[in-house]
Amino acid sequence: MKIQIERTQNPRPKKNSSELGFGQFFSDHMFVSEYDSKQGWHSARIIPYQNLSIDPAASVLHYGQALFEGMKAFYQTNGEMVLFRPEFNAERFREGAKRLCMEAPPVEDFIQAVAELVRVDHDWIPSEKGCSLYIRPTLIGHEGFLGVRPSNKYMFYVILSPVGAYYKEGQKPIKIWVEEQDLRAAPGGLGAVKAGANYAASLQAALKAKQKGYAQVLWLDSEREFVEEVGTMNVFFVFKNEIVTPELSGTILPGGTRQCALQLLKDWKLPIVERKIKISEVIAALEKGELLEAFGTGTAAIISPIGELNYKNKNYDVSNQKTGPLADRLYKEITGIQYGEIPDRHHWIKKISV
Repeated sequence: MKIQIERTQNPRPKKNSSELGFGQFFSDHMFVSEYDSKQGWHSARIIPYQNLSIDPAASVLHYGQALFEGMKAFYQTNGEMVLFRPEFNAERFREGAKRLCMEAPPVEDFIQAVAELVRVDHDWIPSEKGCSLYIRPTLIGHEGFLGVRPSNKYMFYVILSPVGAYYKEGQKPIKIWVEEQDLRAAPGGLGAVKAGANYAASLQAALKAKQKGYAQVLWLDSEREFVEEVGTMNVFFVFKNEIVTPELSGTILPGGTRQCALQLLKDWKLPIVERKIKISEVIAALEKGELLEAFGTGTAAIISPIGELNYKNKNYDVSNQKTGPLADRLYKEITGIQYGEIPDRHHWIKKISV
């Protein structure tokens, strides 16, 4: 893929790492390419960060044809610039596009676009450990029409955001509200896809939880019986005799960090199981003192320990509201690989030359 590059004449001021937060600031440039049925993918370019121009009748605005990914770039301790598992994100992007009847770029073009944009804006990667350059590849239908059908035109774009911790609590255990009314995903729906609609459906419950003093919600299935995800993350429970994460059943996003955690737990010969798990089982284990810890896994937060669950208006402490040893070990292992402090045994790192 040939990419035209137009560099900005007005660089943006950069923030100190302590000011970053998550997703509040954006780098100088963005990648854009377009698709139509006659030309295929074309007009690949890196341009100064700017507003998009789309038709008011674009399908993304009326029929929700919007899909995105989340990934990161880092400076390792030896000064090398790297991406973390870009092939995983590119493949998941294509699978999600199929579900939404969208046309996704080839895997190699996806990775090339991300790598070239990071190369252009490499000075936006924070150097401090715990910070990174968050990458948001996005796909939208932008043909203007009214009528329920897939768009014939698509725009693929990538933006970059230097970030610190996802939660203001950082790596401290967070408080979680078990949601029993609102539903994140239903069988046959979009639960396994990073579609914009998937996240729109989660906003009401998340807002209510935050108003009650909780960082996020624990999502249950359509019968309000089985655990699915925690906030925008996959979830793990550490019992006395096994570690459990909900199996992928079509309503749960197949997370990249989830996959990393599963691999590492298997490497360490720990009893990890993927299966359905009832919320009643989790609460019973808490009451008996048999749930040792719980945590979420995701690109943004990596490992997010859970310190408290509220279920049916009753609070349950998890791991004495402290970060458990397994959550801590996984966080250190994954970030150690990302920053080049631990050998990359599973080839998760892709180096980028400036």
